[in-house]
Amino acid sequence: MTTLVLHRGSLRANPYERWLADHGEKIVLLGSAEQLALFGEELPSGSPYVHAEVLADYDTGAHVAERAAELIEEFGVTEVVACQEFDIERAAVLRERYGLPGQRPDSALVYRDKWVMKQAAVAAGIPVAAHALLRSGEDLRRFAGRHGLPVVVKPRKGLLSVGVAVLREERHLEDWLREAGPLTGADGEPQWLAEVFVEGSMCHVDGTVLDGRIATLWPSQYCYALADFRDRKGRVDIALDPADPVARELVAFGERVLAAFGGPEHFAFHIEVFRTPDGELVLCEAASRAGGAGVRDVQRELFGFDPMEYPVRRQLGLPVDAGRRRDPERIAGQLLFTKRPGVLRSLPDPGTLPPGVVKYTAYARVGDTVADASHSGDFLAAFIVAGADRAETEARIRVAETWFRAGLDIG
Repeated sequence: MTTLVLHRGSLRANPYERWLADHGEKIVLLGSAEQLALFGEELPSGSPYVHAEVLADYDTGAHVAERAAELIEEFGVTEVVACQEFDIERAAVLRERYGLPGQRPDSALVYRDKWVMKQAAVAAGIPVAAHALLRSGEDLRRFAGRHGLPVVVKPRKGLLSVGVAVLREERHLEDWLREAGPLTGADGEPQWLAEVFVEGSMCHVDGTVLDGRIATLWPSQYCYALADFRDRKGRVDIALDPADPVARELVAFGERVLAAFGGPEHFAFHIEVFRTPDGELVLCEAASRAGGAGVRDVQRELFGFDPMEYPVRRQLGLPVDAGRRRDPERIAGQLLFTKRPGVLRSLPDPGTLPPGVVKYTAYARVGDTVADASHSGDFLAAFIVAGADRAETEARIRVAETWFRAGLDIG
């Protein structure tokens, strides 16, 4: 048996050869040339890999699916593994084409296409912001005239907040339309969505489904604006306490979304939810993959395993030790600093990390010339911090933020 792994991102963070060490089967890897260069990594070689290659223009190039199909036929692939946003739908189409097990296009699309997603939510009675597809500039103007400003515009199949814009004034609409280019694809399908801006905080519900049942599910709250990825503040995101009634509301909301959207037997999920000032929960969007940034690390602290690894193992019939579904016994959160332009002259000494920091990663070295952040996952540094409860975790995050700022010199 041979498994084809489609992978965008760091291979170091996704060591398939270790995850599947007891599988005893062969792996064919197809990845992103841009991502391999970005992370300064090399293609794996040796057992269990029988073939590994990368392609340029990996995210959106039609040649990637074509090459994947060739590899399936050449190596007699029996399973396709895909954990990253751009690969989810691509893998589902390949599985259907070749009759392979795993997620199919119908459930992949509802988690990937924001228009299809919102229609599924509306049909299930799950609140979403008023929204519309954009075929022309007049569509956007009419939407703003009907619902007022601000209006949020986003790619129909985007990720990492790339392309998301909040249009707060009339002139912003015209500026955006000039810069956006065609609003429809070559097939005439709209590629952009407009939404009413939802006031309130942003939360997210993350976890895993294993063997068709929810194995883990727990909410966190972003303490920053997700789309504003060029701010210079530390971006804080912390899990909620089990005793917090809002946590229970979000747990129930996440369960409703999963019940409405469905999915394969084994998958990770990341559901973003607005909480309005009057306490209403409104779905922003959902994905059938693990959350980005340090969400996986936070989930590992909460439940003891990587939410990306276990669904892959179960998909290939390997055992996992997730235990029974439970609340977390301690709380964790993340502190993120996105890149800012300049020469990095100094970083704090990692030997003096404050208490509670369980992981610290710097994404640039002293002496590097750093470009400004290009998306919400373009980090200068990231911390995972744990504590007995939310209050202790947040206090420790603030100490870590002060520590980092004191030792940082860039400009």
